[in-house]
Amino acid sequence: MNPIATPPPSCSWLIRIAEVFEDAVPDLIRQLDSPACTKLGHEYYVVRPADPAALRRMPVAIFIRWCLPLHHSWPCRPRSMDGFVEKAAQALARKFAAAKPQTLLVGLLDPSSTDSYYKKLASNLRGRALQLFPATAVPAREVEAQDPDAPTLYCLLGNEGLFCGLHSPKSANGFYPGGTRFISQNSTATISRAGAKVAEALHYLRLHRLPPPPTAHWLELGASPGGMTSELLARGYRVTAVDRAPLHPSLAAAPGLRYVGGDAASFRPPQGTQYDAILSDMNGAAQDSMEAVLRLSKHLLPGGLVIFTLKTAGVSSVDDTQRLFAAVTTQAARGGLRLLTQTHLTYNRHEFTLFFVAPVADHSKPRSDTSSSSQPK
Repeated sequence: MNPIATPPPSCSWLIRIAEVFEDAVPDLIRQLDSPACTKLGHEYYVVRPADPAALRRMPVAIFIRWCLPLHHSWPCRPRSMDGFVEKAAQALARKFAAAKPQTLLVGLLDPSSTDSYYKKLASNLRGRALQLFPATAVPAREVEAQDPDAPTLYCLLGNEGLFCGLHSPKSANGFYPGGTRFISQNSTATISRAGAKVAEALHYLRLHRLPPPPTAHWLELGASPGGMTSELLARGYRVTAVDRAPLHPSLAAAPGLRYVGGDAASFRPPQGTQYDAILSDMNGAAQDSMEAVLRLSKHLLPGGLVIFTLKTAGVSSVDDTQRLFAAVTTQAARGGLRLLTQTHLTYNRHEFTLFFVAPVADHSKPRSDTSSSSQPK
């Protein structure tokens, strides 16, 4: 077994926690039982958890957007160092070529910076490192063409230096260094930021399963003003959008759209209707939103998808947020929905995106032989 691919218990980890949860970091570090915590760049922290598995396990994991074992760290000041790219690329080739990662990706410790210096440096480092790796060892694979379960060499670069590790995209919680792909609102529906949010959610979903096919029928709860609706329609989906408030005028008579003006709690689909997926971005108490989803999930096809925004209005502490998550996921499980995964997306702010799957019929159980057992003897 490759020793790099299996981090030792004492290994340091680079984790990303969204800026909106910065006040929660001390509580999360205590829950991880990490003896130290060092902040790097923007939203990144170096920790040494007592149990590394806790990084992707509840209740801590809901706050950790991305994580990486640090197999190679080079604390330095790249901007003031001559030959940084060549020295760093040579070190990466020496240390990681034998591990044969599926590809090499370089991201920024401060992706929000308007300074283009490190963006250019990251591109140059990746290009030079790929030249030094044997061509058969590390292909220049596109980010979203990665195998979610195969190890990737991720590198994060910034004022504090270079920090690298091997991890699969699924285990790291994102195809890209740092998490999901940032989707500009200008490239999606401009009705609201929600359009970019559902686009990012569908991208993230590929870590665990393929999104519904283009012909799928979505039931969207809490659709107004229509940012998510517009994004789904642009992907070729059919959408039944439910909300008491109207949709944006630009969606009037949009092909594939059926708008239902009313409360999701009282909505009744036409008899025999089945949906491939349910999308819930409703405001209000999270348990009430989940109750509406569970009632309507009976109209999901077997194995159907639920994307659920967990709103945390009125919840401020780490413990209360974790209790809310546990309560809603327990509620969903009792209603027959299996939690597939969860994450914090770029556009989530103080909320989380949860992915559930409807049950699939179990064909492995023996069926009663009605042709004989029901006959009188």
